[in-house]
Amino acid sequence: MAEAVVEQAMEPATEPAAEPKQRDVQVGEIGAETLAFRSRSWTRLRFEVEYARQKGTTANSYLIQAPAVALIDPPGESFTESFLEELQQQQYYQRIAYIILSHVNPNRIVTLKQLLAVATYATVICSKPAANLLRVAFAGESDSPIMPEEEALNFGIQYDAERSFKLHIVRDEETLDLGDGHRLQFRYVPTPRHPDQICTYDAATGILFSDKLFGAHVCSDELWDAHWRQLSEDRRYYFDCLHAAQVPQVEAALQKLEPFKAKLYAPAHGPIVRHSLSRLTLDYRDWCQQQQAKELSVAMLYTSAYGNTGLLAQAIAQGITQSGVAVQMINCEYTPPSEIAQVIEASDGFVIGSPTLGGHAPVQIQTALGIALSTATKSKLAGVFGSYGWSGEAVDLLETKLQDAGYRFGFEPIRVKFKPSAEVLQQCETAGAEFAQMLRKTKKVWTPRQQIVDAQSDRTEQAVGRIAGSLCVITTHQNQQHQAILTSWVSQASFNPPGLTIAVSKQQATTLADSGSVFVLNILKEGRNLRRHFLRPLLAKANQFEGVESYLASNGCLVLQEALAYLECRVQSRMECGDHWLIYATVESGKLLELLGVTAVPHRKSASYF
Repeated sequence: MAEAVVEQAMEPATEPAAEPKQRDVQVGEIGAETLAFRSRSWTRLRFEVEYARQKGTTANSYLIQAPAVALIDPPGESFTESFLEELQQQQYYQRIAYIILSHVNPNRIVTLKQLLAVATYATVICSKPAANLLRVAFAGESDSPIMPEEEALNFGIQYDAERSFKLHIVRDEETLDLGDGHRLQFRYVPTPRHPDQICTYDAATGILFSDKLFGAHVCSDELWDAHWRQLSEDRRYYFDCLHAAQVPQVEAALQKLEPFKAKLYAPAHGPIVRHSLSRLTLDYRDWCQQQQAKELSVAMLYTSAYGNTGLLAQAIAQGITQSGVAVQMINCEYTPPSEIAQVIEASDGFVIGSPTLGGHAPVQIQTALGIALSTATKSKLAGVFGSYGWSGEAVDLLETKLQDAGYRFGFEPIRVKFKPSAEVLQQCETAGAEFAQMLRKTKKVWTPRQQIVDAQSDRTEQAVGRIAGSLCVITTHQNQQHQAILTSWVSQASFNPPGLTIAVSKQQATTLADSGSVFVLNILKEGRNLRRHFLRPLLAKANQFEGVESYLASNGCLVLQEALAYLECRVQSRMECGDHWLIYATVESGKLLELLGVTAVPHRKSASYF
């Protein structure tokens, strides 16, 4: 079948600048009787860090048009209308016999409900954890009891006065024969982030529908990965954001899927993997090994009632991993106590996150806390966070118990009411980075001097650490929010026009992402406390500039009154440099705020931390 694209009308080629592309659905044949529906967003779809490369994304669904028609992974509610319109153009639309859900989330349920209104005879296939989520979502009851396993193999869900649907809980290694050789095989591959995840293999086409594995948040007109070398950085970034903190589970999934000998990977996001299948598989294994080889590791223990605490956990973990420390995510709801104890014992620090339900922490978190108190030595660094709807007692419980036991905290406890915003998630990433830096210092304190190895890498880090730069605070204004970034990696780059370069970490660079973005560079004065103020992790709903005197510059960003001088700048270009972005900006105006004073300069002992 020839590839078809449904999209909004574009501006004529004669126009000086085209309008941004709208969301659309791309349809293409990827195998015998198998279509891919790529619901495309050409702009950043969500604010989580995994979308920060600003290259858009695709939500991939798949239709197998066998005698028994199967639809795999309908997209989220952002694409519900356009997806269903395109799906209805297929002749087999009303014959859908199975709807396979690789994982369940609230956005996908919105589309599923509308899909079931027309595919009235379809059976929904998913894992047991996913089935429990569906029962709660369709019943609208957060305390809906879990059906006993012996009753849950095949059952129906009534979701309004007139509608119901059949639900089948698939077992690991179970098969489903659609006819014409399309014999589907299912593998249960849970991870802490997606504890309900399954992958599906079609023997007739050799396609592995891999869900969150082997994807990338990139939107383009290319259905396949023909230019796969250009995808390398996006794929690695996707892995680091989604999988770096759950490497043991990813390795277990790769081992489970290896016997299939797939010819294609059909992931949830990005292009279909055909040309680089072997290379990408090897890359995943290498990236897993690199994570496990890191010197320091942190156990991230959490459970999430409505997904909010899970978002906080992922953001904190991202800040830790991007600082060069390994993280192992543990979703306590699905992890046995023996495994929790093993992970805590092997880690150098641990962080516990909990929602508050009925004024208490869930039983699974209370169990994990007890294990941590009895297993973790007092030399381990600790952290506490959580979300709540009303009072947040769970976070207070965790903080009090760990404090009374004598543990030191790597960041101030984080409390977030309801769903975290983009700013709150950024604060969590910063807290994770601070935890990693403090962990390094703590580890050095607790390591006997005679055990320190004078390796060449240590001497190199010490030498690089002697490079000093002016200590500055970058202030930006984006989405009606003022933000601050503390940095010392600043250097003059040009005389005419006056310009400078700044190196910022990738998670911080989102506010300086576009050419033309403006900011103020506040050059700090030695002997003042501004540095300490902006080093502190920001609590939920807190203001980064609270207690700091400031006023607006002409470009709309804040000038700190206690600064020695400030420069109003505009981004001209940026270049990726390892784990940082190098920003080149020109200076449009500036002012010396104090005639007397010395520029603050940080003195580091190693290049492994700021």
